[in-house]
Amino acid sequence: MSLYKLYSMQRSGNSYKVRLALALLDAPYRAVEVDILRGESRTPDFLAKNPSGQVPLLETAPGRYLAESNAILWYLAVGTSLAPDTRMDRAEALQWMFFEQHALEPNIGSAYFWLCLVKGGRDLQTHALEDWLERGYAALQVMENHLKTNDYFAAGQLTIADIALYGYTHVADQCDFDLSTFPAVNAWLRRVEQTPGFITMDWTPETIAADPTSFAAEGHHHHHH
Repeated sequence: MSLYKLYSMQRSGNSYKVRLALALLDAPYRAVEVDILRGESRTPDFLAKNPSGQVPLLETAPGRYLAESNAILWYLAVGTSLAPDTRMDRAEALQWMFFEQHALEPNIGSAYFWLCLVKGGRDLQTHALEDWLERGYAALQVMENHLKTNDYFAAGQLTIADIALYGYTHVADQCDFDLSTFPAVNAWLRRVEQTPGFITMDWTPETIAADPTSFAAEGHHHHHH
């Protein structure tokens, strides 16, 4: 079995979704850090692998590349407990993954990118931020309503739909969103974090190797920066 190679950016929510799925599946892989802020995903070499110039990108076999975080999640999850079995459960998981990409990621993801990752980003995006907040809150309300009567988003169990939605929802409070009025969303965030094998966004395999004690200290706690 060839080892997966994952081109990923540590602080990107879309990249984190894939790293989280790999961790929960206990699937070995080699991570290659790509700093999109420094243009590392726009080099001719990287564009040859992924014409859209984005991370995450998974090399599934030598020379075979798969882009789009949610497509990668599907690829990894098929045949595992993270992908639902029945036709309707599977479609429902997809429904929430499409929702994540059109309602959540463009709004909370953009706010996170510009407010948390880009220096001076807040000033550059003052006007857009109002829209992101409005639409992001609307998306959170849809999630809240679903989670009032469901522990997870599809199939009554943790699936890649939850992983997809967790990626940016868990950093919403770092980029101007107030999650205090979404108790069901908060309870769901904690549920995801209590899943065996869970890793935080800032977890890296190297940290563990270098310092065996760091896992107990950092691996299972939610970070508030």
